[in-house]
Amino acid sequence: MTTFDRGLTALLAERGVSRRAFLKFSAAMAGVLALPPSYAPRIATALEKAPRLPVIWREGQDCAGNTEGFLRASHPTVANLILDILSVDYHETIMAPSGAAAEESMLATMERYPNEYILVVEGSIPRADGGVYCTIGGRTFESILREVADGAAMTITVGTCAFDGGLPAAAGGPTGAVGVSQVVPGARIINLPGCPMNVQNLTATIVHYLTFHELPATDSYGRPLFAYGQLVHDQCERRAHFEQGEYVIAWGDEGARKGWCLYKMGCKGPETFANCPTVRFNDRTSWPVKVGHGCVGCTMPGSWDQMTPFYRRLPPPPPFASEVTADQVGIAFVGAIAGLAAIHGTASYVRKRRQDRAERPPATQAGPAPEAPTTIAASARLSSDGESNGGLD
Repeated sequence: MTTFDRGLTALLAERGVSRRAFLKFSAAMAGVLALPPSYAPRIATALEKAPRLPVIWREGQDCAGNTEGFLRASHPTVANLILDILSVDYHETIMAPSGAAAEESMLATMERYPNEYILVVEGSIPRADGGVYCTIGGRTFESILREVADGAAMTITVGTCAFDGGLPAAAGGPTGAVGVSQVVPGARIINLPGCPMNVQNLTATIVHYLTFHELPATDSYGRPLFAYGQLVHDQCERRAHFEQGEYVIAWGDEGARKGWCLYKMGCKGPETFANCPTVRFNDRTSWPVKVGHGCVGCTMPGSWDQMTPFYRRLPPPPPFASEVTADQVGIAFVGAIAGLAAIHGTASYVRKRRQDRAERPPATQAGPAPEAPTTIAASARLSSDGESNGGLD
């Protein structure tokens, strides 16, 4: 990649960012990326040598919630993001030019840095009626997106709407809204769904790209595994209450006051993959479940149709005792399977012994006739050919 500006070290020094603060940020990024702490120096070195990345941020059908999250980012702040790591060359909300001058800024970036700039997409893309539900400068958003994505080093979708259409794509929506991958399926896309996405994940994605010169590993939906590789339920601070059968039954009840599990109030954590419990929001201080509202599953495909009504509980779990954990259930199943295998092996052994006896040639001398059994147990020890089996079969 071409060096389009001075390195990060000089920029940080000019802005009074200490070496200690920079290393702390690098360690935090290693944590978000689910990397061992030993990777922090490597991240710091990569960021110091990396050029600033030009960014084109386009918005379609959206509420601007992801832009709001971006502007309120901390660790680093939005000033760090814009001035030190990224060069946001086009973003309608924060850029000075407007109208034709703004579009010229975008075109200049595309021409100067082909296959080197990052495209960030916020909002869904309407396709019904020729895409007339979102036009900019007389062009449909779909046509603009195709043009910009074609020359991008990678495309990052931020928010649920850009991921799969979000709320505009929900049942009954008239605009035919879709996500970015349905418009530019051949592009290098990283999806960061959420309503809104967590800006820590956006920063970490870019840091990963600068450190390892490749996109992070993703799941089948194009979501980075470091952020969407675990269930919310498995990371939730209320999970212990779930395993003990302690649930909130009504808003404001004793369980709600004690911070019990919100599963019966519709929490979708058991079906939702995201790192919200560990990365959190609002300067990494909290997230919805911590403050008493269930997860709504906004990072999952088709969430507005699949996860609603938000306050209706998921299908009930198997009727195990509340104190039985998933690990204990697994051990019980393994034990049951081992028992069945042992029974099967014993039955096979008995069947083989009887088959061998049936094929054995008759004895040359007949032995004395067996005495009549005097007990039920003795009777049971007689084999089908009338000989005593000694209780071995």
